[in-house]
Amino acid sequence: MRAFFTRSKKIWKLLSFFLLILITFVYAMFQGGFVSWFLFISFLPFALYACLVLVYPLRDFHITRSINQEKFRSGDRLVGTITIERTIPVPLAYLFVEETLSDQLIFCQQTKQAKRILFPWFKKTITIQYALDRLPRGEHTLSGIRIVTGDFLGLIEKEHLMEMEHHFLVYPNYLDMTYKQHESKFDQGSTSSRMRLIRDTSMTVGVREYQPGDRFSWIDWKATARRNDIMTKEFEQQQSHDVMLFLDRTTTSSFESAVSYCAALTKAILRYGSQVGLVSVGGERSVYSLRTGEEQFAEIYYHLAKVQPDTNRSFARIIEMEIGKFQPTVTFLFVTGKLTKETVETLEKLSTRHLHLQVHVTKDNNVRLTKEELAYMEQLKRRNIAVKTIYPNKSKSEVISEVS
Repeated sequence: MRAFFTRSKKIWKLLSFFLLILITFVYAMFQGGFVSWFLFISFLPFALYACLVLVYPLRDFHITRSINQEKFRSGDRLVGTITIERTIPVPLAYLFVEETLSDQLIFCQQTKQAKRILFPWFKKTITIQYALDRLPRGEHTLSGIRIVTGDFLGLIEKEHLMEMEHHFLVYPNYLDMTYKQHESKFDQGSTSSRMRLIRDTSMTVGVREYQPGDRFSWIDWKATARRNDIMTKEFEQQQSHDVMLFLDRTTTSSFESAVSYCAALTKAILRYGSQVGLVSVGGERSVYSLRTGEEQFAEIYYHLAKVQPDTNRSFARIIEMEIGKFQPTVTFLFVTGKLTKETVETLEKLSTRHLHLQVHVTKDNNVRLTKEELAYMEQLKRRNIAVKTIYPNKSKSEVISEVS
């Protein structure tokens, strides 16, 4: 319906233009005299210019767009540069240029507007810039550029939409954190720790030949005497615990904080030397198995850039469905923006299986826990489930103090 009215309006303007020419000409012919012909001749340049604009092809415009970078973090600034070139230098009284923004981007603060009115006249090359501040996380598309021009009187108006799709991704912003293992366990996980203290000297599992760098206190004198060679004790090597993250994708006010915290936590765990995985269930099920390395972080980070709070199931239900698919020696770390009664009851049931469970509740700055959430946290602590409140957008020192 809107397209019909727009088209009807354009047709009416065109008819009004020709009707106005006809009226002034007929008036001059029948009335005669200086005034009538002066009116017609005065209107004639505007009419001729309008005819020129009417036949001028907007497809003659060659439009290019570039942005200042391809990868962004939430909160970054996008600077777009639009260059318009044309081969026929027809004088244009005005040119309206607009970057068509998506619903998410249109609400960004624009220090340089994406809609501009220019007065190019005979210029063959025009360059403008616009800026979008505080980009929101997610996958975004710049779909095209709209140009509009017309005559002086506004009777003739021409519009052309140049479709130029440009996809870019805004990754979650996060602060660097220091990850600290909640509890030392020597029989947990499958990867060797990269920390300096990799042996517990109270747990001897065998003997081996002396190697340069072994401490004097490690020498097994009995074995040395039996074999007539220096033998040292073999200690059990500490294992770094593998961490499986669960991201709550229910709609909460602090969902973005949860996403940012997952990104920071993934990076910190991998830097620590442990394996990390992610379970993210919503409109689609995304599970990243336990791995180490930059490739693992890149895959999880890419997912976190696009993830949305689109689950139609409760977080408690998702935990029940997914947790049994992993080894019980894994540390399960649940990242949620809100503690609910159903989630707490599910975690209490799981605690009877002697699983290593942790819950991190993310909140935006200056948002406090509700009385219910505080009660739920105490309830979980009584079950020996580690619970922490996280403020991912605080300064680095404050974040570390929360998670260490």
